Amino acid sequence: MEESSQGSFVATINEEYETICWGCGLNLVLPSYAPVFKCGWCGAITNQNPVRVETRNFGLRRFRDRCFVVILAVFMLFVICGGIWAAFPVMFSISLACGIFHSVTAVSLAISTLSTFILVAFKCAGKPIDIVYGTHPGVGSGALNNYTFCPHCSKPKSPRTHHCRTCGMCVLDMDHHCPFIGNCVGAGNHKNFIAFLISAVISTIYASVMCVYTLIHILPPLENQAAYASDIAHANSLSVLGVVKNIMLAYIANALFFSVRGLVLVYLFVASFSVAIGLSILLWQQLSYIYEGKTYLSHLSSQGSEEDGEKSCGNLLTFFGCPLLIERYLPTVRNLRKRHKT
Repeated sequence: MEESSQGSFVATINEEYETICWGCGLNLVLPSYAPVFKCGWCGAITNQNPVRVETRNFGLRRFRDRCFVVILAVFMLFVICGGIWAAFPVMFSISLACGIFHSVTAVSLAISTLSTFILVAFKCAGKPIDIVYGTHPGVGSGALNNYTFCPHCSKPKSPRTHHCRTCGMCVLDMDHHCPFIGNCVGAGNHKNFIAFLISAVISTIYASVMCVYTLIHILPPLENQAAYASDIAHANSLSVLGVVKNIMLAYIANALFFSVRGLVLVYLFVASFSVAIGLSILLWQQLSYIYEGKTYLSHLSSQGSEEDGEKSCGNLLTFFGCPLLIERYLPTVRNLRKRHKT
């Protein structure tokens, strides 16, 4: 606003408030400067001050992911090969049927875990759909509603798409970037990731049980069984932990326990059981987000807001591709809450 000689005010238009929408290419005149605005025609969201995060350590992060993938692959091969070497001779010594049964089970779980791991590690996590932008005749009304522009990929980015700095690309329905598979988890491989977790949890639990079962058969009998039987008989006066401690000390005192086969079985049990606990927690977390109709990133962005997704078993059925007719027989938590309030 400028004051003239007669005392009146003359309004002037500042050119910096005129901008172009990246989505449809139309010239927009804003009433005031706005760093972020939404086009009234195509619905695209423009950020005039985008923050471009430095990617100087891109090569280092990719190298870290490759190392994690190699470590995980070596660990799985060690569990498979070590379990076959340490446990299966004992299984076949028990009975031929027992050995065949456990061999078929172990090979099936190994093939399932390794195949799902390869799929989730090397399959595209989810490439966004190419969409026309930048020209008014080609972009219809609301065609880019709530779309943003990715400064890294120089492409439109839908609300369900996130840019991964480690992979250097935008991922549709991105859940998170997992360094242990060296890949993102998104719309393209989310099912494979859940299948890998399920297979890995079952395999590690099976390996833990087999290690304990094999150790029981290869450990020699206790030399002083009468003394420990007396301890167990007087369990009312002795604590259960004390009895277990005495039995463990007796086995450790036996020199045969420290054979190579026994040490490998003990290590396999500790490693498999620990991994099974961690993967079970991760699997439960993933299924909880799917049940809520969210991903991990959308869960983080929705924290602190009143918007709550519809929690339904139908979300799990839709995710795994089950028939939608089953959904009508399953309860919906959101509807149950509304009924309770009324």
